[in-house]
Amino acid sequence: MKVGKKTRIGEVLRTSHQMDIVKVEGVRKDPIMGKILKTFKKYKAHDPKNEAKVGDRIEIEECRPVSKTKRWKFLRVVIKSTGAKIELKDELAELAPKKEEKPAEPVEKKAGE
Repeated sequence: MKVGKKTRIGEVLRTSHQMDIVKVEGVRKDPIMGKILKTFKKYKAHDPKNEAKVGDRIEIEECRPVSKTKRWKFLRVVIKSTGAKIELKDELAELAPKKEEKPAEPVEKKAGE
């Protein structure tokens, strides 16, 4: 790593051919109210070997423009993701009370129509 290059650590949101979209989170203090706010920014990073997977925490470094929007390059994987996504939709559907469907009532026509 060269001196003077900015580095960031973030989570991979999406990968495609030689490109990762990385979400870098931070915190800042609101200047008026003083509340601590979470902020995030997305960076497009160049990953020529496609080493990073979705969910990994990776380190990226500032570099010369590689394309129209890519100004960062992949350095290393800091934490590998487990790759296991929890599917709660099925479990929640089983726990939720089931609605009883009522048969549709026929519409009565008025005598004047």
